[in-house]
Amino acid sequence: MKCPFCGAEETKVTDSRDSSEAFEIRRRRECEKCQKRFTTYERIESHPLVVIKKDGRREGFSVEKLMSGIVKSCQKREVSVEKMEEAGREIESSLRNEDKSEIPSGVIGELVAKKLKRLDKVAYIRFASIYKDFEDVTDFEREIKLIKR
Repeated sequence: MKCPFCGAEETKVTDSRDSSEAFEIRRRRECEKCQKRFTTYERIESHPLVVIKKDGRREGFSVEKLMSGIVKSCQKREVSVEKMEEAGREIESSLRNEDKSEIPSGVIGELVAKKLKRLDKVAYIRFASIYKDFEDVTDFEREIKLIKR
């Protein structure tokens, strides 16, 4: 494993932990040259997932894109990085457990919406405004009324 800071190839593992889902191992490493620390993740190689977009296009599933949506929705909210990462892992795990290689983007959107609704209501509204394509304030009002019930 190369150091992301100085490029040296000599690093040592200082800590290793299983993730909550046990599909991933988190390793803390230290560069033996520059002494900086960084984190790596080791995952089980699994079948590739393909996302079917609303317009019919297909693209590979991206955990980074999933996490980007979650992080943007939770921006400036009191949701810890750990909670966001946990939500992302749970969503990815449930998609992989489907035993399908092609997943409609709407399925992913619904899973993200459910997780965000439990994590933070404002983050959920932010996500819903994009996912459900809100047109005006009345769409926000309708969604807020549904949350209050």
